[in-house]
Amino acid sequence: MSADWETIVGLEVHAHLKTRTKMFCRCELEYGAAENTRTCPVCLAHPGALPVANGRAIEHTIKLGLALDCEIASSAVFARKNYFYPDLPKGYQISQYEAPLCGPGRLVVPTADGDEVVRIVRAHLEEDAAKTVHAGGATGRSVGADYSLVDFNRGGTPLLEIVSEPDLRSSEAALRFLRLLRQTIVELGVSDAEMEKGTMRADVNVSVRKRGEEGYRPRWELKNMNSFTFIGRGIEAAVREQIAAYERGETIEQSTYDYDPDTDKLTVHRSKEEADDYRYFPEPDLVPVEPPAELVERLRAEVPEPPGARIRRHEHSLGFDVAYALVTTERDRLYASLVDEGVPPGSSAKWVMNDFAATGQRPEDVKVHEMALVLKAGNLTRDALTLATAASASSGFSAADYTNRTAVSDASELGPAIDAVLAANPQQVETYRGGKEGVLGFLVGQVMKETQGKADAKVVNALLREKLAQDV
Repeated sequence: MSADWETIVGLEVHAHLKTRTKMFCRCELEYGAAENTRTCPVCLAHPGALPVANGRAIEHTIKLGLALDCEIASSAVFARKNYFYPDLPKGYQISQYEAPLCGPGRLVVPTADGDEVVRIVRAHLEEDAAKTVHAGGATGRSVGADYSLVDFNRGGTPLLEIVSEPDLRSSEAALRFLRLLRQTIVELGVSDAEMEKGTMRADVNVSVRKRGEEGYRPRWELKNMNSFTFIGRGIEAAVREQIAAYERGETIEQSTYDYDPDTDKLTVHRSKEEADDYRYFPEPDLVPVEPPAELVERLRAEVPEPPGARIRRHEHSLGFDVAYALVTTERDRLYASLVDEGVPPGSSAKWVMNDFAATGQRPEDVKVHEMALVLKAGNLTRDALTLATAASASSGFSAADYTNRTAVSDASELGPAIDAVLAANPQQVETYRGGKEGVLGFLVGQVMKETQGKADAKVVNALLREKLAQDV
């Protein structure tokens, strides 16, 4: 991007709330259910059907609002957001606008260079639309599709929308915010927030302006993005195209776009609506929501330490990058439990982020006390640690099965294997002596292979360095 231009990004993040039933009816929610089998007269908008608000969804929204330092409204009003689309059976969506449950707030995003504060405009509760499936065409998207089908199962799902101010200044900053927001949502237990399943998605508003310029230029909204990678690439594509258009002397219209990750191209979807276009007015079939003070305080007490604070806490012993990775991959609680069992912080973080992460197992399933005994044993063979890691989440896991498998560290026992490896790899020996120390890892690996994984890799490394220096 040209240094003359500044990126402006604001986000509208939608998360399906973890409730048993829909927002305004008693249809049960089930991901993957057969099409149009979770519907009723209320969510299909039959004449005379009346909505009843889901109390658990209201509590979830307040809880998230408290975690985002939002003002909790004493009286929130549901409104009708009027627009036509095939997957909206009523011809309007029940949402909130002028009087949302959660007003202005903020999310503090830690970075290696300090904290970034992203202001939250509001967090409000609404019902999701149904799902339109676009069939045929080259991409399976609405643009160019042969036809579309509607599955009404999703229609009426409780949907929490978090709207940020346009405070983000790069695709990287947007992704940092989204990852930390997702982590916050998941830890509160209010949503699974799984982007690949569509239970979390984002509308991304992107514009550019000259550095030092006041105000905002027209923005493009990238709709329904459900991949961190594609959100980052979509922002960069929008910025690139807008700058090119301005530098050609063109004007930009405020519009909604689809982003195609396969071609890295944006396709205009429609002109971007403003609030007036939706003709908001209070929903006449629902009373205002007036959360009691005691409910708000109970929910406040249930809000855990925020992910950003834990990153800063772990940063002191691990450095920012490792602390950030631990928290945003939901593995820092396992790390902390191992440290509490006496495993050194560095060893705990290394095992959690490397050995354990590769297994794909859930951190909460690990038998922490037994695994800590393995990690504290020291001088284990690599095979023993690998096998213990693979078994660490199984019900019958016991450290005693692995801690007696110690690595060979005696120089007299390792000497013959090291000599054999050096003799068999003269080219790598000369490469090392020529100043390319990266080849040492290959030689260590060969010694480990020669000893069937029983050698202590650190001792092998030191002995190889010593041997190679002596023979020069």
